[in-house]
Amino acid sequence: MLPSLYAEYEPRPHVIGILGGGQLAKMLSQEVFKIGMRTAIIEHGEDSPAGMMTSLSWGDGWNDREALDAFIEASDIITLENEFIAPEILQYIAEKRPVFPLSETIALVQDKFTQKETMQNAGIAITPFGACQEIEDVHAFGEKYGYPFVMKTRTLGYDGYGNATIRSASDIEHAWNAFRDPEAPREIMCEAFVHFTKELAVMVARNRRGEIAVYPCVETIQENHICRYVLAPARVDEEIATKAKEMAKRCIEAISGIGVFGIEMFLTKDGEVLFNEIAPRPHNSGHYTIEACYTSQFENGIRAILNLPLGSPEMKVPAAVMVNLLGTRSGPGMPDSPVDTLKHPHTIVHLYGKKECRKGRKMGHLTTCGPSLEEAAKEAYSAASSWIW
Repeated sequence: MLPSLYAEYEPRPHVIGILGGGQLAKMLSQEVFKIGMRTAIIEHGEDSPAGMMTSLSWGDGWNDREALDAFIEASDIITLENEFIAPEILQYIAEKRPVFPLSETIALVQDKFTQKETMQNAGIAITPFGACQEIEDVHAFGEKYGYPFVMKTRTLGYDGYGNATIRSASDIEHAWNAFRDPEAPREIMCEAFVHFTKELAVMVARNRRGEIAVYPCVETIQENHICRYVLAPARVDEEIATKAKEMAKRCIEAISGIGVFGIEMFLTKDGEVLFNEIAPRPHNSGHYTIEACYTSQFENGIRAILNLPLGSPEMKVPAAVMVNLLGTRSGPGMPDSPVDTLKHPHTIVHLYGKKECRKGRKMGHLTTCGPSLEEAAKEAYSAASSWIW
């Protein structure tokens, strides 16, 4: 049930505050500017990709109370680009300004164990999981569910950080010690390994009136636990795609989500769709929507928090392929040359404007639209392979 406190918000906001200043905040900001509004950005560091786009930018981060108060004062309504903000900070902000997604929603998804419990309680299909307080709990999990299985930190994990595949009992101690750094200990959970045939994802936007826009089911391809490619639509039959979209919708309803969310799923060889994770923000698997859909994930994310009617999530092209452009070296954030990539006529390139490049860091992405997945993929892979960082 949506909270009546935010049923209507007057006066009409002029400044959208965004917690975080990375590429997601940058692409959200571009949609805010399109409807004649401004953004305020707070980030841990100056000259963030989104911070460079506005004069209302604070680089001291949200843990600095003076900077946070100034950011709140400048904003009419606030959203976020990452889910790693302490709940007490979100609650502090919510006492002064409307925040979406709600702090209660973030509390349900920020801890991955709580997230899985929430989805399980909502009747959503998931793989077996368990909390592990001691290393003996991890051994017991392996004995019960077999090897391999996945060990995760319950918070602050992304792009493969905080994940380890445990292939035998001899792997446990090393992973446990890596995750249980005495200076920054994190709680641990384990999940049974899923022998999937594909990884699927669905973006969902939901506004404060409960209106929902469900995007097409897409296929994601990971490299080193980082989303590298997104194929839209997914190479699955309509029954599977519908099952994935219905699951994604139920996930958002289970957490009373307001905003835009990315839901990741596994497809098993038996045709079963299993919930994997949810992100309460724009997501890599939805970047293709900028060029390929009538309304991008970023535009609908802004519409949702403003309680505006949602735009169509349907694709306006037959197929699209998105490729993440990852750093291959350490150095300046600008690539050596974009010329060869820009020779591809159906490919749009997005560079994030990060000051520094690191190996594996997301520095940009490209999307190619085409009459078929095969043709779009051929051009997208060629464009990405000609990019030098």
